Amino acid sequence: MKFAPWIIAITLITSTARSVQAQNLEHLRQLLATRQCMQCDLRGAGLVVANLSGANLVGADLSRANLSRANLSGADLRGANLSGANLNGANLSGAMLGGANVSGADLRDTLLLNSDLTGVNLQGAFIQGAIGIPVSAGTPETFYTWGVNEAARGNYRGAIDFYNQALSLNNQYAPAYLGRAVSRYRLGDERGATRDTEVARDIFTQQKNQEGIEISETFLRGMEAARRPPGEGGGFDILGLIGSLGSALIRLLF
Repeated sequence: MKFAPWIIAITLITSTARSVQAQNLEHLRQLLATRQCMQCDLRGAGLVVANLSGANLVGADLSRANLSRANLSGADLRGANLSGANLNGANLSGAMLGGANVSGADLRDTLLLNSDLTGVNLQGAFIQGAIGIPVSAGTPETFYTWGVNEAARGNYRGAIDFYNQALSLNNQYAPAYLGRAVSRYRLGDERGATRDTEVARDIFTQQKNQEGIEISETFLRGMEAARRPPGEGGGFDILGLIGSLGSALIRLLF
């Protein structure tokens, strides 16, 4: 009996898909039973809230896997492919992630305390709200960018944490002082905001960065105007000024 070419093609594709699916399920069972799954094919695996503490996943392919809120504390994920994986809210404290691919991964609200991120490029990952990103995982510019992003979504304390990390790498990185000043002001710490802005202005002056000087002085004048009573020229729209500073803070990167 002869079959049409398209029927043969569909049969081959279906057989291949079943083979891959069976292999994935076998690897998934192995992982859940032993927590030992080096080089495993776990693409698209559903591992929501899974307890994988201490699991050996060296070189595993976890691309597009759903590991939301999973416990991966102490797990060995060196060289793993986590591209496009959902790790939202996962516990990665103490995990070894050296050389892992996290491009497009959702690392929002993950716990990364004491994790090893050597050689991991977090630029393409979503890291809003992540806790404990080690200083070794980025540059002053990287942490500053994350701080600006956190501030834009209203997480001013998280933004300050990122600005602090930027300054721990380079205490002369003026944009981080200015960004921290804005976040401190939004949290009601006007004294801290003023101090940070003055430090930023002084560093910008030393660097002859005219735009940085102007932004700093504009913010200082705005805070001063906002303190005046309405009858003395007060009523200044400081929040409007802060809103306009958002794009200015981004420009300072370039």
